[in-house]
Amino acid sequence: MIKHEKFETNSIILLVGILLTVAIGGLVEIVPLFTIGETIEKVEGVRPLSPLELTGRNIYISEGCYNCHSQQIRPFRDEVERYGHYSLAAESIYDHPFQWGSKRTGPDLARVGGKYSNDWQAAHLIDPRSVVPESIMPTYAHLAEQEVDAKDIGADLKTLAIVGVPYSEEMIKEATADMIAQATPDADTAALLQRYPKAIVGDLDGNPAKITKMDALIAYLQSLGRMVDFTTYRPELGTNAGGTQP
Repeated sequence: MIKHEKFETNSIILLVGILLTVAIGGLVEIVPLFTIGETIEKVEGVRPLSPLELTGRNIYISEGCYNCHSQQIRPFRDEVERYGHYSLAAESIYDHPFQWGSKRTGPDLARVGGKYSNDWQAAHLIDPRSVVPESIMPTYAHLAEQEVDAKDIGADLKTLAIVGVPYSEEMIKEATADMIAQATPDADTAALLQRYPKAIVGDLDGNPAKITKMDALIAYLQSLGRMVDFTTYRPELGTNAGGTQP
């Protein structure tokens, strides 16, 4: 019988022991995944982002918002009391990459959609301390001056469709029109809302004359946490009460 001290004094034996432990642990964690049909339950209401929301998400990432804001509410009472229903894996199923995060300099944003008005969001981005005096967030007023380019958004949708996001041919074809319609007051948004239910439409940044990066970022923020109806959600089924899985 090998004494424990031999593992501590012989690096080769210690290395072999570590490799065996990791291998066994890995098999225990990974093998069961091959015995089930899927690891993420389907949840009613979850949909791909609209073209404007997707543009806003790209801006959110490029501006480094994920460095200070997570999008993952953990299933603990203090988190749920503060932010709302804990995050579901299915809510991030179409995210490439997901924005769970590991650091919160600012609050979690998983349920920020609909919590504040568009005007509040615009004011907060332009001058955070005008609405949250203790905020240390930098200003993003420049986003209100920079217009978005809608002509290439269809290529973004097409690329995401390749990796499994269920954008249809119609969604890709109408991407530019949908993006413009979502941020244009009095636009006909019936088809847009049929493709992207619960999307916030109309002027978002307070300047209806042009579609800006701030319009897009606010559209994305307002989409977070709004797709699933948690008043009727039943976690054991992954559906809303009386509903069916998509």
